[in-house]
Amino acid sequence: MSRLPRLTGADIIAALARAGFVDARVKGGHHRLRHSDGRVTTVPVHGAEIIGPGLLAKVLRDCDLSREDFENFL
Repeated sequence: MSRLPRLTGADIIAALARAGFVDARVKGGHHRLRHSDGRVTTVPVHGAEIIGPGLLAKVLRDCDLSREDFENFL
């Protein structure tokens, strides 16, 4: 199994947008993303800060995306 890529919050939001997620709301540096089928996740965007592998894995679980599917959207 490959390692998850090191990405910023903006990179993750861009990939999830290609997967059909849209910004539902923004509060401070936290973007709440929603898919039309009801899946929801929150992605922090704090400048160029790298999102850790644990948080990225949590976002992928929330979005019900596999690592391979997510990497296709990058």
